[in-house]
Formats: sequence, structure tokens, C-alpha cells
Amino acid sequence: MRSLCLTSSNDFVRNAYAVAMKRRGGEDMRRADATTLEYVTASSQNTRHIILIDPAKQDPNTAANRAMVAVECGSSMVFVGGSTDTPDEVVHATCQAIQEAFELRAFAASQDPESDESQWQIPVVLFPGGAHALSPAADAITFMMLMNSNSRRFLVGEQIRGAPYIEQFGVEALPTGYLVCAPGGRVGEVGGAELIQPGDVELVHTYALTARMFGFRLLYLEAGSGADTQVSPQLIESARAVDNLTLVVGGGIRTPEQAAIAAKAGADWIVTGTLTEDAADLQELRQRINAIVSVLTD
Repeated sequence: MRSLCLTSSNDFVRNAYAVAMKRRGGEDMRRADATTLEYVTASSQNTRHIILIDPAKQDPNTAANRAMVAVECGSSMVFVGGSTDTPDEVVHATCQAIQEAFELRAFAASQDPESDESQWQIPVVLFPGGAHALSPAADAITFMMLMNSNSRRFLVGEQIRGAPYIEQFGVEALPTGYLVCAPGGRVGEVGGAELIQPGDVELVHTYALTARMFGFRLLYLEAGSGADTQVSPQLIESARAVDNLTLVVGGGIRTPEQAAIAAKAGADWIVTGTLTEDAADLQELRQRINAIVSVLTD
């Protein structure tokens, strides 16, 4: 990953600051009733679904169309991020396109007595690979510590670089402990992670306790983008045993059966990204997400 490029892009900083001031001024009213953290950590009868949109793998218009399909199918949050070297301008354009699409759909729904405007009042959250991938158009950011990294950079370094801009932009920080589990993929390599193995049940429990004691509100168990296996259900169960943590699980989840395994083990949120990118068209994407969401709501 490169260092924070916002410092070298004066035009981007000025434009982003203008967007941030607009949001702070109350013109973006999609989620005026609650903070994103309250929404994410609220208790739910069912496991909820997050669609992960990687700006490096699709243009903003495609991203917005895919996000709208996901919401129509019942997804409850959009993550924007994934790749480690995506320019901030691309991340910002993607967030802005998704937000504008949601706002248009919410307005259209408000004019139709038979439509539900609240369906489009879901958060767009940055899932950054580092301090370079920021946007004031996002509702929030997963402000993460890669807890099992051997690198200071991913324990606190990237966070120090990004924090002033997150504050300036008015983007809400979601305090998140991030654990990379085997196989780990690219994120494990770049992040210098000591991968959590399927049998490391006690270790994951200890990490979860540590996350809670640090004051993290979310714990994210990650198998890696495009992983051929998902996070072990035993690891999910072990983390679930720690109170007052919202549990997010992602990586290697492509089928309804895999989603059901993670949900049954105790995941509050399921993240899918690769199945979105692999879909041949929006109709296939709709079928895939419908299948995932249906097993979570049964």
C-alpha cells in the first residue's frame, strides 16, 4: 500500500472538504435518526448481509448498480474497499455514486405510498486497505486494528495517518478489531499477519477479549478475499462467546450453505464480495444475493 496520498492532492482535499461540510450541514439526511455505529451494533433476530464493493474492480456506475441490486435483495450495508492500492479519488467517486443512487431511490420511494423509503437508508461504509482509501461521501469507516499483524504499520501506523482526515471529513469511525484467519490471502501477506488457524479456538477467544477490553465494538474475522475456505465455525463460536462485540465474518463465503454455517456459528454480519465481482450480469447477481439473504432470514 502507498502512504496517504490526500496530502499530495490539493484539489481532492478541497473538494472532499466541501463534501464533508455539506454533510455536516445536514443536507445529507438519509440516516439522521441514528449513528451508523448504533445501526451496526443493534441487536437483530437474523444475521445481516453486507455487500463489499471494490472500487478497483468496477467503475462507479457499475458499483452503484450492483449496490442497488443488493439492497433490493435485502443487503443491510455496503462496504467500499478491498484492494490495497486504489487511489482515493476512485474510492471517493465510488462512494459518491452509490450515495447518489440511494438518495434518488429513497426520494422515489417517498413519492410512492406503496414503497418503503427506509429500505434505502442503509450505511455506505469504508473498508480501507490503508489511510489512502478515504472519502467524505461515506457514512462511516471500519477504523481497524489488524490485531494479529507483526507490523506497527497495521497495528497503529495507518490509523495515525488517516485519523486527521477522518475527523476533518466528519466520517464516523467504527472501532473494529480485525483478525486474519487462514488461508488469509493477499491481506494476510500485505498485513504481515500471523494467521489464525482453524484449531486456534482459545487464541481467538483471547483476541476477542482483548478487543473488548480495548473498547472495540466490532470484531471482524477475515479469511481473505477470494479464499477457497471460509472462517472455521469453531473460531466464530469462540469469538461469539465474548459479550458486547458485534461479530463480522467474511472471506470465502460464496454459497448459501457457507453463509448459513457462519450465521449458525454466531456471526452478526456476513460479508460477500467475490460473488459480486464474478456475477456475469445484474440478474445473476440478484439471484446470488437473494440466495444468500434468504438463508439468513429463514
